[in-house]
Amino acid sequence: MGSPQSPSQPQVADGRSPLWRGHNVFRVVTFLYACYGVIDQYGDYQRPWLALVVISLMAVWTVFTIWRYRTRRGRTNRMVLLDCIVVTVLFLSSEFILTEEQMLSAKPSVATVWHSTMVTVAAAQWGMFGGLASGIIATACNYLIRGYSAADTSLDTLLLVGSGLVLGLASDTARKSTERLARALRAEAATAERERLARDIHDSVLQVLARVRRRGAELGGEASELAKLAGEQEIALRALVATSPQETTEDGETDLAARLQVLRTGRIHVSIPGNPVRLPEPLSADLFAVVREALANVEKHAGEDAQGWVLLEELPDAIVLSVRDDGPGIPEGRLEQAAAEGRLGVAKSIRGRVESLGGTITLETALGEGTEWEVRVPHPGATQGKRRRGGDR
Repeated sequence: MGSPQSPSQPQVADGRSPLWRGHNVFRVVTFLYACYGVIDQYGDYQRPWLALVVISLMAVWTVFTIWRYRTRRGRTNRMVLLDCIVVTVLFLSSEFILTEEQMLSAKPSVATVWHSTMVTVAAAQWGMFGGLASGIIATACNYLIRGYSAADTSLDTLLLVGSGLVLGLASDTARKSTERLARALRAEAATAERERLARDIHDSVLQVLARVRRRGAELGGEASELAKLAGEQEIALRALVATSPQETTEDGETDLAARLQVLRTGRIHVSIPGNPVRLPEPLSADLFAVVREALANVEKHAGEDAQGWVLLEELPDAIVLSVRDDGPGIPEGRLEQAAAEGRLGVAKSIRGRVESLGGTITLETALGEGTEWEVRVPHPGATQGKRRRGGDR
């Protein structure tokens, strides 16, 4: 069998890249428009030299940000925040360049529509919330230097806030699509790698275990014990390679049913529903840990020949897990005695964990009749449904 290799992580292009390219083009176009405005009004400015300084800084900043935003690595939160601050400062500098008459006559500022690129960059990076926030800030700056409200400033407000919302929504949609595609490609790569490993394992390890199991059974004696162990490991390994890789969904859920399958061995039998039982990852992990701890007790105390059964049920209002064995049972008072002696596996790992989930656990046992744990926790879907119905009233 070849040495196992971890599947390479698939590289997924950022779905927001077209928005960034559009932003870069928009920044160049608006800068050229600002240059035209400065040339047209240069002789009327209060401080023409300062207008030249500002337009030069705008040119440098435009080239620099286009260079930074050309790759995903350069599109950091810190860079975008700095971009918004620089654009805002350069826009507010018009307060010292334009005359009072130019301000009152709604003449364009030095930055003019280049100012709106702070909205497009924030929307591309932070989505709808970022676009809305930057649009509001840009509008406030516009009112600050103008000092009045009129039809033109109201139109600017609509365009700044509206474009931030629309572009932000497009950015959020593209980001979620990229994440879904990345998850799908990871699952595909993991499945392909699992299939490759399954073929290698089947051609080597499983065949060896099967041969040891058959030959040990034929020889008898101590070899039969080795045959039994080899058979158990063969079953466990087959269950492991047959189990689908666990991927967390967009809502942060995993399939508890698939997760429990890896516990299946020659002694442990797992029954699960035909459909996936998707639960929030923390809840799924806790329930899996409860089952694993219960099975560990079966392994330790039920005897070498004891069989164990795990049953998973998904009810409309609850998730029910049953762990049963056909061992000798638990004598009355044994759990309390173990807790008093400091052995808190059942008290903390099982009962404590279930209680922290808001669930209940019951034990049925009798001498010579085995042991059965039943764990019942509220179904997250039922809890959310009650909250939604309560909010409608």
